[in-house]
Amino acid sequence: MKPLPYFQFIWLNLFLGFILSCTSVEAPLEPVGPLPNPHQLTWQELEYCAFIHFNMNTFTNKEWGYGDEQPSQFNPTELDTRQWARVAKDAGMKGIIITAKHHDGFCLWPSKYTEHSVKNAPWRGGKGDLIRELSDACKEFGLKFGVYLSPWDRNHPDYGKPEYITYFRNQLRELLTDYGEVFEVWFDGANGGDGYYGGANEERRVDKKTYYDWPTTIELVRSLQPQAVIFSDAGPDIRWVGNEKGYANETTWSPIYRDSVYAGMPDFQRFAAGQEKGTHWVPTETDVSIRPGWYYHPEQDDQVKSLSKLVDIYYNSVGLNSSLLLNLPVDTRGLVHENEVAVLNELAAFLKETFAQNLAEGQKLKTSTTAKGYTPEALIDNEPNTYWVSHSEVVKPTIELQLEAPVEANTFMVQEYLPMGQRIKSFVLEILKEGNWTKVYEGSTIGNKRLVRFKTQTIEGVRFTVNESKAQLAVSNLGLFKAPELSED
Repeated sequence: MKPLPYFQFIWLNLFLGFILSCTSVEAPLEPVGPLPNPHQLTWQELEYCAFIHFNMNTFTNKEWGYGDEQPSQFNPTELDTRQWARVAKDAGMKGIIITAKHHDGFCLWPSKYTEHSVKNAPWRGGKGDLIRELSDACKEFGLKFGVYLSPWDRNHPDYGKPEYITYFRNQLRELLTDYGEVFEVWFDGANGGDGYYGGANEERRVDKKTYYDWPTTIELVRSLQPQAVIFSDAGPDIRWVGNEKGYANETTWSPIYRDSVYAGMPDFQRFAAGQEKGTHWVPTETDVSIRPGWYYHPEQDDQVKSLSKLVDIYYNSVGLNSSLLLNLPVDTRGLVHENEVAVLNELAAFLKETFAQNLAEGQKLKTSTTAKGYTPEALIDNEPNTYWVSHSEVVKPTIELQLEAPVEANTFMVQEYLPMGQRIKSFVLEILKEGNWTKVYEGSTIGNKRLVRFKTQTIEGVRFTVNESKAQLAVSNLGLFKAPELSED
C-alpha cells in the first residue's frame, strides 16, 4: 500500500482530531484525598450526641476537682441511667459519652487499680458500676456508647512519672474490654498542674508531646475497639473544633496537618479550621454544655440555654461540617434535670418539624453540567450512597432547583459525597422570587453537611453555584426546608 500524500495525511489527522473532540469521554471520577475511613464515615452520620459530665465534681459543686475528695462524697440518691438514655433518645441524639474519670481521678467503675472509685462509695453499697449501668441503658435504647478518660489525674501519686502511664492504660483497657462496644474514646488536652497527687499537694508539669506516648495508647484502643473513633485536640480520628461555645468555623476543612498538632497545644486555634491541603482526614466535633458549666451547679438551674440558642448552635455545628456533642450536667440526684429535659424536647420538636419534608423532592433539577454516567436526580433521591458529579471542564457548576409551584422556605441543605473527599472551596446561594434571582448567602466549605438559613419567604426556586473547588463536584444530597419561626430571647 502506498503511503498517503502529505496534504491528505494532514487533513486526515485534523478530521480525526475533530471527531475525537466531539466524542470525548469524561475520565472516571478520582478521589481527592485525604479520605475518611469507614469508621469515620459511620461517626459522621451520627451528627448529634450527648456528653454527660457526672462525677465527683457534681457533689463538690466544682468544675475541676483537686483530687483530695473522698469516695464517701459520691452518693446520688435517684441515679437512673435509663432516664439519661431515654432523654437522649427522645432528643434525637444518637449516642452518649460519659466522664468515666475526670481530672480528680475518681472512677465511675470499680477499677482494680485504684481505691478512688465507686467501690468505696456509699452509692449502691459500694457494689455499683455506673459504666455498666449506662452501657446497658444505651443498648436498651439503641444508642451508641462512648467513654471519656482524663489523661490528667490529680489524685494519683505517680502522675508525671512513667509508672502513671501504665496505670492510665490499665484503666483504659478495663473500659474497653468490660462494657461492650464503644463508638468513641474521648481524651482532652488538660494535662498537668497543681493537685493532691496522693498527698503531695504540689504542681506537676509534663511534656504534653511526649509524656503519654500517644502512639502506643492509640494502638491499644485500635486493638481492643477497632471500630471506635478517637477524639483529642489532634485526633487521630476526630479533632476539637477549637472552642467550647458550640460554633464551628465558617470555613471547616476535614483535612488537617495532623502531625503538626498535639493535645493541649497553646496555639491550637491556628489549626482549628483545618487545611485545604491537609494530610489526614480528621473532622471536627463541636462540644458545648447546655449550661454555663460542664458539671451540675444548682445556682445554674435557671441558666439552661434557650431553644433559639440551641437551634443556632445546631446550625453552626452540624450545619458547618461538624458534629454536635451537647453536654448534659446530670444533677446530684443522678438525673438529667427537668429544665434540660424541657428544652431538649423543644429542640427535638423543632428539628423534626424542620426536616420532616424536603421541599426539593419530586421537583425539577437543572444543572449547568453533569458528567457522563451520573444524573442530577441523585441529589434528591434520599439515598446517601448515590451522588451527582459535575463535568471536569466546567469551572463554576450550578445546580438549579425549579419548583412546580411557589413554596415558603428558609433553610437550604447540601452535602458532599465524602468517600470522594472534600472538594468545594466557595459557593453562592440564590433564591428565585417573582422571576428574579437574589443572592442570600455566600459561603466557603461544605463537607458532610452545610445548612444555610435565610429569611422565610415564598420562593420559586434556588440556585447553588460553586465558585471554586479542588476538583469536579461530587454532591450526594440537596434539600430545601421550612423551619418554624422562633421567638427572640
